[in-house]
Parts: sequence; C-alpha cells; structure tokens
Amino acid sequence: MAPRPYWKGYLKLSLVTCPVSLSPATSDREKIRFHTVNAKTGHRVRSRFVDEVTGETVNDDEEVRGFEVEGGRHIIIEDDELQAMGLESTRTINVEQFVPSDSIEWIWYDTPYYLTPDNEVAQEAFVVIRKAMEATGTLGISRLVLARRERAVMLEPYGKGIVLWTLRFGDEVRQPKDVFGDIGDRKADPKLVTMVKKIITQKSKPWDASMVTDPVQENLKTLIASKKKKKKSGGARKAKPDDALAPPDNVVNILDALRKSIATEKKKKGS
Repeated sequence: MAPRPYWKGYLKLSLVTCPVSLSPATSDREKIRFHTVNAKTGHRVRSRFVDEVTGETVNDDEEVRGFEVEGGRHIIIEDDELQAMGLESTRTINVEQFVPSDSIEWIWYDTPYYLTPDNEVAQEAFVVIRKAMEATGTLGISRLVLARRERAVMLEPYGKGIVLWTLRFGDEVRQPKDVFGDIGDRKADPKLVTMVKKIITQKSKPWDASMVTDPVQENLKTLIASKKKKKKSGGARKAKPDDALAPPDNVVNILDALRKSIATEKKKKGS
C-alpha cells in the first residue's frame, strides 16, 4: 500500500507547473519500540509537561512556542504569525538552478522523499522535467518549507519518479580538515596495499538489500517471543554475550595478519 503523502504542493520550472505529492522514502515503522512501564504495576507511564517554576501541569491548549530573549523571558510566537510569513516555498518547489549530477557530495544529503505527480493530468509535465534532467545529467536545486523550516532541497531523477533530498545547512557539515588534520602523511606500503586489494576482491559481491538487515531487531523479536512463552514459567534465561562482539586479539604483524586473511578467504570460497 502506498504511503500517505507527507506534503502536497506544486513543482515549478520556469512557466511549467504541475501538482505533486511528497512521501517519505524511508520508514522505521517495523522497528520494535518500547514503552516506559511502572515495574511495580506493569502499567504504562505517561509523560506530562509541567511549569518549571510552579510545578503545575500544563494542558495541551496552554502550550505555545516561545523564543527566549533573556533569562526566563520569552517572546510568544503564534501559529497564525508563522503562517503569515507567506514563504512561496511552503507550497511550491520552484526549481531555479541546476548542478551537475556528480557535484554534490553525499555528506550534504539529509532526508530522502519520493516526489510524484499528484494526478493524471500532472504526469506529462512531471515526466518531461524528469526526462530533461536525466538527459542533461543534472540535479535540481530549490527550497521547500517542511515542519515550519525552510530547507534547501535537491531533486534527482529516480526510476519513474524523482527523489527529493533535503540538504544539510552549511553550518551543520564539519570541515574534513578539522577532523582528519591529525592523521599523518605516512605512505602505505605498496606490498600491503596489494594484499588488501586481494582481500577486497575476494570479498566483493553484487549489492543486495540483505546486506543492511538489522540483526538487533531480529534478536529482539526472538527475545520477546521467548518471554511471551516463558512468562508463566518464571521468565527467560539471560542471553549469553555474542562472541562476535568480543574485542579482537592485538595484531602484532600486519603482514602475517593479511596472509592469514587471504588464506581464510580462499578456504571460504572453496567450501
């Protein structure tokens, strides 16, 4: 079943406009979630907002947005005041510039969404824009208001549709030199590099989505199922630590370690 649209508006390129829908490209709905429970009663614990000075509970209709201008004093911002700002990007993705498809590094990518035509009439204009970007090898750059925050976004042709990525703000991306600057300029031994390349070749295989499954989620499902069965019999036994999580032995000689690794990979392929 197709996900419910997260946002509806218009895709605009020069004088061409078509209605579009935006849907999340990823979902964590299948992940196991826990509630906070009272250990004595087994009842779920609810959180409440309280006034930090009076300690009294604040009802939902009394909660408003406030910007702190000085210690303890806030300016209240109402919903209608935010809406009155009237940014065009609230309802329109106006693509005013394009960049080469290989010019934006992955580190700027934030959250992906699927962009689709909102009705049958819109499909023609949508397909033309997508095909033109494919033919020119370009990505569209625009702005869009999501969750009351204007974001820079990138449009990338993808299959029959378009993937819209929100992009990180400039002050969110740390400069590599600030982190990698302490790494020395030591050159890699060509012989060792050749051996590592051999291991990489032995371990290489086509990409498959099964490579990014979450074993923790599977283990949690097993644990929950086990506890359901053993609830009446006094509870499940404690799980043993996974040997795979044990710290590796110190490697004294990288050359010996690489030789052993290559031999191990050969045995795996032979079996």
